[in-house]
Amino acid sequence: MESPDLLDGPGARRSFICASFNQDTTSLSVGTKTGYRLFSVTAVDKLDCIHEGVECSDVYIVERLFSSSLVVVVSLSMPQRMNVYHFKKGTEICNYSYSNNILSVRLNRQRLVVCLEESIYIHNIRDMKLLKTLLNTPINPTGLCALSINHSNSYLAYPGSATIGEITVYDANNLSTVTLIQAHDSPLAALTFNASGTKLASASEKGTVIRVFSIPEGQRMFEFRRGMKRYVSISSLSFSADTQFLCASSNTETVHIFKLEQHSPSQEEESPTWSTYVGKMFTAASTYLPAHVSDMMHQDRAFATVRLNMIGLKNICALATIQKLPRLLMASSDGYLYIYNVDPQDGGECVLVQKHRLFDSIEEQEEQKEEENPEDVPPQPASQSYAATVALSSTPPSSTTLFGYSEEGGAQRGEVIPEHEFAEGPVCLDDEDEFPPVGSQSN
Repeated sequence: MESPDLLDGPGARRSFICASFNQDTTSLSVGTKTGYRLFSVTAVDKLDCIHEGVECSDVYIVERLFSSSLVVVVSLSMPQRMNVYHFKKGTEICNYSYSNNILSVRLNRQRLVVCLEESIYIHNIRDMKLLKTLLNTPINPTGLCALSINHSNSYLAYPGSATIGEITVYDANNLSTVTLIQAHDSPLAALTFNASGTKLASASEKGTVIRVFSIPEGQRMFEFRRGMKRYVSISSLSFSADTQFLCASSNTETVHIFKLEQHSPSQEEESPTWSTYVGKMFTAASTYLPAHVSDMMHQDRAFATVRLNMIGLKNICALATIQKLPRLLMASSDGYLYIYNVDPQDGGECVLVQKHRLFDSIEEQEEQKEEENPEDVPPQPASQSYAATVALSSTPPSSTTLFGYSEEGGAQRGEVIPEHEFAEGPVCLDDEDEFPPVGSQSN
């Protein structure tokens, strides 16, 4: 769940380039002109910056693997190269170069996927060996794709057409196509899997309808209408961890949260209401109406909404359980993280409970410098991030370039990322033997 174009808007003055939540929404990664930042989002009242990386500037892709120390970074200065770091040590694990600019990166505990405009590369994340290259994929200028975080299936979804909303679902474990889904009439704009990889949500460039399909069957399960009056640009889709809710953000002032629930006839009979009676009348009438009108009448509306005090700014949203309560998180290009309460019973309008600044203002930075370096005390060298400190006192990171467009590319002699890195739940990587630099590869 990433937005590589967050540079628009007032937040641009603070070098805000991109933002993404990790796979279980416990961490927020932000790319900047000077590097990248990783934040912990496990509490409402505080936002801890757990790392600031300065290994490269102008970072437009930054993805963290769950709560581990593995982070993938791509810079505007070298857009064809992907760097994989162990951020707690400040060391580079490896880097890969590709034939064209990298548009997106997705990862789970089994696979790392790199998407270019007309090709996709699938790596084994444990040793970074290139397993499969999907060449001549439909033109995908935004690098739209989604990877199931459930590594036991590792389903990959990407556009199957550049002109209509067709989805190709690919099994990244067995390296084979699973199904093709005719999802929308217009080209795709957003894709996301639920946590188990059993459901896939999609939206088109029109942005009016969001559909949910069963995986691997590809059958339509739900259809939600975001609006009818105008076309919008959907910037993010995200399921809750229990797949009970799905949120959608766009370039408008409203974030929609939909509830995934099947309406059983028995429930309607047990609790007859005026709305139920009217609904039955509409259902009966829809059989005599044109198909597009009938479809519209069967589409569910938003269960809950978030009203923003901004419009036109790029953002990404995610649903998370923080301190045992459901929340909606929104990282915006204005440089803030917003946290809203979600009522799982009654829905309605969500309440803003906290707003965190992702960057200090220029004025606050200047004041902080003055406090740290008063006039009567000689100025001290500027403090450096953990990564920069380690880099100065240890051997430089490996400069080996492994060419991703070679089917034989990858690590040599079975060098692997340790097994416990991919264990369920958070891990703390402190062992000096973890993440050895990947050996050189001649092509």
